Order: sequence, then structure tokens, then C-alpha cells
Amino acid sequence: MANAHPMDRQSVYDDYDRARNTFHQLLDGATETDLARGADGTRWTNRQLLWHMLFGYMIVLRLLVLVRVFGRLPDRVGRQFARLLNAATAPFDVVNYLGPVGAAKIYGPQRMGAKFDRVIDSLRRKLAAEPESALARGMHYPERWDPFFQDFMTLADIYRYPTRHFDFHHRQLTLDEDG
Repeated sequence: MANAHPMDRQSVYDDYDRARNTFHQLLDGATETDLARGADGTRWTNRQLLWHMLFGYMIVLRLLVLVRVFGRLPDRVGRQFARLLNAATAPFDVVNYLGPVGAAKIYGPQRMGAKFDRVIDSLRRKLAAEPESALARGMHYPERWDPFFQDFMTLADIYRYPTRHFDFHHRQLTLDEDG
């Protein structure tokens, strides 16, 4: 299946690089007091939200596998899978909240920064190796799990997803406020 509109890979790489630079600036400029402060519009601290922002990129590595599998299956299978996941939104929300709470105790700023670099580098390599035809393949997603999930997303959409997620949560950080 050929995509009538080829993906602008360079714009995705540029977005990854911008997010990487921003993430390191945020980590480098944050004090322990800044990191412990509550984020805006969420129950997380800034440290926990930063980890969640990193996790948005990490999860894409798993979503790429799902798209490759479900993109080859009959559409009804993917729809049913997305419905099942939507039905499990309440437990997902609990895990989505608690994951950063626990992970932020293990991942300090230096470790988060190093992990961010590794994940971005991996995503760049994977995107560079994707045939254009694969980028047009997609699957159904649980729209209730994330405001940036659509009913149907292509592999190209998934490569763009983490930076949209990152930018949204970046606005919730309160790192630059006075204590």
C-alpha cells in the first residue's frame, strides 16, 4: 500500500531534536525544589511529569510493534482490541498515574536525560529504516486512553505522537515558578 502523501521524516527528526534539547534544558535548570513542586493540571510533581514525558517516547517503541501486527490483521480484530482497551480505561488510568510516581523515585534527572537520548536515537534509526509503504499501515487505538490517540492511526502518526504528547505536558510543568 503506497502512501499518496509521503511522510516528512526530517520534520519528525527536527521535532525529536527540539524535544531532546528542551528536555535536557528542563532537567539541567531544575533544582530539587523545582522537581518536587506540583505540576499544573495534574496530580504529579514536576519530576514525575518529566518521567511521564520521557515514557511517552518509550511507549512508542512498543506501539510500533503493535501497528506492525494489527496492521496486517483484519480491521475487525483491531477494532475489537481497541474496544477492549477502551473498556479497561479505569485500570489504565491508575497504572498511568502510578507508573511515574514509582519510576521518578528510581530515575533521577541524569538517568532520565540519558534514557531520553537513547530512546530518541532508537526512534530516529527505526524511522530512517521504515519503508514508505509501512508508514501508511495502521490500526485502531483506544481513544479514551490519551487525548492524542485517534480511532485509527498509521505508523507515521505513531512516530509523530510522542512529541505532541511531550509538548502538551511541557506546558503543565511549573519548573520556572518561584517556590
